[in-house]
Amino acid sequence: MSLLDAYEAALQHDPIYRSAYHENEAGQQAEAIGLASLLPNLAVTHNQSKSAGTISGVQTDSRGNQFHVSDPTHFDSQISSLTLRQPLINLEAVASYRMGKAQADSSRAKFTGRSQQLVVRLVEAYVETLLAQDHVKITEAQLNSLEELKRVNERMLIKGEGTTTDVLETQSKHAIAQAKAIEAKDELESAQLKLGAIVGQKITQLDRLSDAFNTRAIQLQDYDEWHALALERNAEIATQRHAVTSGKEEVRKSFAGHTPRVDLVASLSKNNRGSFITRNQDAELGTIGIEVNFPLFSGGRVNAQTAQAKANHARAEADLDAMTDKVLVELKKQHNLLKSGVKKIESLELAVKSAELLVAATEKSIRGGIRINLNLLDAQQQLYTAQRDLSQARYDYLLAYLRLQLAAGTLVLDDLRNIASYFRMNSY
Repeated sequence: MSLLDAYEAALQHDPIYRSAYHENEAGQQAEAIGLASLLPNLAVTHNQSKSAGTISGVQTDSRGNQFHVSDPTHFDSQISSLTLRQPLINLEAVASYRMGKAQADSSRAKFTGRSQQLVVRLVEAYVETLLAQDHVKITEAQLNSLEELKRVNERMLIKGEGTTTDVLETQSKHAIAQAKAIEAKDELESAQLKLGAIVGQKITQLDRLSDAFNTRAIQLQDYDEWHALALERNAEIATQRHAVTSGKEEVRKSFAGHTPRVDLVASLSKNNRGSFITRNQDAELGTIGIEVNFPLFSGGRVNAQTAQAKANHARAEADLDAMTDKVLVELKKQHNLLKSGVKKIESLELAVKSAELLVAATEKSIRGGIRINLNLLDAQQQLYTAQRDLSQARYDYLLAYLRLQLAAGTLVLDDLRNIASYFRMNSY
């Protein structure tokens, strides 16, 4: 699985990314919810019922005599109405709309950050698996070296040229090497499971770093430019900045509890025998007017909510400062790692070349009868270790590049393609 194939699979399967995707979907509705409080509200109500009762009263006949009358009655009634309410002055609704817009922007920025973090998490898991494979290779080489040494010491002991102490010491080191080999295989399996959880597939084969690795292909800008980009585009800072805006609108929304509300209200109603008084009458009515609601006292609730909103807004501002400091520290750290990584890689490349020369020289010495196979195994183990350290340094360099882009808020798919170009297919 290539790095780009893994990314395509992660977009479809990674649960953290899918959760962020749906969270953003939900967050985008906050603006529409806030806008709804500024738009007309149209409602239809219908009531249909049966009424039964007795109407009692006193009547007077032509002679002036009064007598009691009881009249049983029953009827069906229907009341239908269509009501329109349009806010004209509603500061609370205005603040709700602005707060919803800020929340939607915050959700969008958060999703952008999660999308960029997916790239970094994927590459981290990818290279962790490759390093685990290298670790298994090194522990196996060390185990082979100690097995050869164990056989040499046992032969020397039989011939009377060795000691029991040497044999026991080698056996102890061999047992430790076996334990390390088992541990390395467990680490490899764990790394494969971690990567598999992201891409949703069982990992069998990965691309490896190309031997033609060139650090000069990545152009590093001055730190001041990265600093300015991070303040402007970092997703976490942008998310928290929108949270500050939302908190500010929450203060206005709470304070709007003191302000009057003016609505335009219009209604159409049809009343068919709606009550005992109008049981023999039908009516159709239309009304339109202005409704004014002026709050006077709510037990101190508005003042308390406003104070609470101000405190939350101040907290959001403090969180923004903390987030900014955290991002800038990470930005500087990755910028320094990227710069120092070049020299570190160059030094380890020299170490690998020296180890390769040592292996070649040892092979010649064995053919000349000067060295034995044990010396070759030691030289090969030294070469594997140097190669592992070089791979680790190169991986750290590429990850520092991605993390720097992440901190600056400039990480895009082209950056992943750039990283993927450093890898090639390998049957290992």
